[in-house]
Amino acid sequence: MLSILYQDSDVLAVDKPPGRVVIPDRARAGKSLREIVDDYLTAFGERGYVVHRLDRGTSGVVLFARSAAAHRALNLSFDRGEAEKGYLALVEGDMSGEGTVDTALYPARRGRMRPAKKDERGQPSLTRWKVLERFERLTWVELRPATGRSHQLRVHLKYIGHPLAFDPTYGRKTPLTACDLVPAVSSAGRRIVLQRTPLHACWIRIPHPSGTGMLFVESPLPDDLKEALRLLRAAAPETEG
Repeated sequence: MLSILYQDSDVLAVDKPPGRVVIPDRARAGKSLREIVDDYLTAFGERGYVVHRLDRGTSGVVLFARSAAAHRALNLSFDRGEAEKGYLALVEGDMSGEGTVDTALYPARRGRMRPAKKDERGQPSLTRWKVLERFERLTWVELRPATGRSHQLRVHLKYIGHPLAFDPTYGRKTPLTACDLVPAVSSAGRRIVLQRTPLHACWIRIPHPSGTGMLFVESPLPDDLKEALRLLRAAAPETEG
């Protein structure tokens, strides 16, 4: 099922669920988001043009262009750094305040990325972060990437010692249960609450391809992240960043 956040004659913004890839991959684990978008647009005699991607485990806003001209305009906005994006993430450890990670990234094996070494020509990458809520062992943060490198947010978070609370590639490899989130509450149980990377693309702002102004699209927080936050907040009073 396709969850549409916004659409007009140039743009289709959809809400990507966790676990679905944006474009077809070798694993072929179900339809890709692009294929689902194409199925929807077929009724209009159109197809979707992928503007940007999210990792399989990430949820949130994904933009598709509905024409080649709109695709070129949106890609140009990304290339010029005119697109702004906001993410929400649940990370390990106790963070406070806000800061910036300005660390170039370099391709590693098996599709991974890592911080570039001094003698390597890495891809310039910058992420701004701000703490929203602090819990006993986890922190809820807002992330604002100024660049859009593959796995950028996940690698930058690991680099500063606060990887995503669950990330089989760059951090913890086992899903988070209710007891993992609130270990002091024995009644929480072993039911799985988060079995994907707790990273959500909550909004995007970009010049509209028609040149008529800015396009702003938001995505609501998914149920699994809502439940994780509910458990964390119920276990202890929230502390401001």
